[in-house]
Amino acid sequence: MKIVCVGGGPAGLYFSILMKRRDPRHDITILERNAAGSTYGWGVTVWEDLLETLRHSDPESARMISDSASRWHVQRVEVDGKRSVQTAGFGYGLERQRLLDILTERARNLGVRVEFERSVMSGEDLPEADLVVACDGVNSILREQDSERFATGIQVGRNKHVWLGTDKAFDAFVFAFVKTDAGWIWCYAYGSGRDSSTFIVECPPEVWAGLGFDVMSADDSLAALEKLFERQLGGHQLIGKSRNGTALPWLSLRFVTNGHWHVGKTVLMGDSAHAIYFNIGSGTKLAMEDAVALAGQLQRDANLDTALEAYEKERKAKLRLLQSEARFSAQWFENIARYIDLEPHQFFALLRERRSPLLPRVPPLLYFRFHQVMQTAVLRELRKRVGPTARAIYSRRQAHQ
Repeated sequence: MKIVCVGGGPAGLYFSILMKRRDPRHDITILERNAAGSTYGWGVTVWEDLLETLRHSDPESARMISDSASRWHVQRVEVDGKRSVQTAGFGYGLERQRLLDILTERARNLGVRVEFERSVMSGEDLPEADLVVACDGVNSILREQDSERFATGIQVGRNKHVWLGTDKAFDAFVFAFVKTDAGWIWCYAYGSGRDSSTFIVECPPEVWAGLGFDVMSADDSLAALEKLFERQLGGHQLIGKSRNGTALPWLSLRFVTNGHWHVGKTVLMGDSAHAIYFNIGSGTKLAMEDAVALAGQLQRDANLDTALEAYEKERKAKLRLLQSEARFSAQWFENIARYIDLEPHQFFALLRERRSPLLPRVPPLLYFRFHQVMQTAVLRELRKRVGPTARAIYSRRQAHQ
């Protein structure tokens, strides 16, 4: 097949790798609008189940990704510097640019053409191809130009957030909530390199405006955030990338759904097909799993239409629950005042339960008590039925939430 991928992110790169591994005769080109080595992201989270999928699909890139990742074994929640809870929890952080470099090198070594600074503003900018893969992100141009046929739906979340980096290497995944005169603001921080971490800041729009971030320059915003999160940063600096040189790129969350994932010979993948709340740490995972599914269906079925239909059906089924959980997670943070005054262990328990559809409908303390009873009952049943091995499995599952 002759394939063109629009977007040089993890989805397009990994799909190209898998297709070339399965049949080197495929003619594959990736068109990336940014320059080589340029990305607006910082770190990405990687989980053990994704690494296992990658090891099965392409052991070489899986090894390089695993070797480059930083691992955390602890999750910590801090509320206004006075209340702190820590528990076991594990995952991996990896610089987004390092991930892209690994996948780009692997793709090129297999014979994929990767062309940087190649903007695609319409289908007319594309070379002839049997298949066009639109993996150009949440604001996909190809999808937007045919949004009616894709049946695209976009919902905008309430809160504002900004992705930053820092030269502090966090050894835990940290949630830190800080009270200001304008209201609550919080961060998520996790190691993504030997000497660096990802640092995401989120707050309601009234707090964002009340603190002046709507009018501040990038430098002033970074200085203000360093002061707000001084306890967590410990004197280290925040690093921001600004598209226009005058302000930090604060964003509003966009949930993207599509009734159809392919129109003609164009198919959606990654955030072009489904953008969900970053707080559940699944964006990169879902994009690369899309790539595995699409490559697998194309290998199994020589008929393009039926292969694309099967891919869409498979991935929609996998995503249904996660998309629902992402919305409830976003709503939890949009209603932070409902939970923030709980005792530390209660707050942390409900933070970890934020994907639950029941939680918004039940008073927080009542839900917490119910949750404790259920956990006790589950552990009691496990002790009775299968002993310590099952208890260990249950504990690992809880740590991954």
